[in-house]
Amino acid sequence: MTKLSQAFGKKFDKESIRTRTFEFNNHTFKVKVPLTSEFEATTEAVKEVDQDKVKKYYDELSKNFLEEKDNLDESLGVVFKDNDIEVQGRSLMETAKNKVITENRIVAMFRLLVPEEKDFDMTTITYEMIEELFPFSVQIEMVELIGTIISPTYKDAKGK
Repeated sequence: MTKLSQAFGKKFDKESIRTRTFEFNNHTFKVKVPLTSEFEATTEAVKEVDQDKVKKYYDELSKNFLEEKDNLDESLGVVFKDNDIEVQGRSLMETAKNKVITENRIVAMFRLLVPEEKDFDMTTITYEMIEELFPFSVQIEMVELIGTIISPTYKDAKGK
């Protein structure tokens, strides 16, 4: 126990003080608010991309373009490069990478949820688990709600 936490007394529980809740679709979710250092580490981890996953997504995105390569030309906005295809100026490789980063961010935010089952380890969840349970639009909404809970805007904090 640190000196500061001792100052708040024996009943002070730093874990419960770092937990907030929100309602979504008639369910109350608990979220552990990360320390600044934890949030920064999470932010860095989100940026790390699994190159095999990027390649897999790139292959999926580029498959139809490669099959129709002879029928496509630059006038349609499709440019074939050595290791990429650009469609109207947008890189498919970059799109695949962004998809992996988005999935990483969703997983990182969902891992902040506090499970009701005490023995469930949230670090074990994968994007595939989340995708199986929640449609993409719900995933995005949940990430926004979690983000708001862990980092309210100044306006929200001032209004209380």
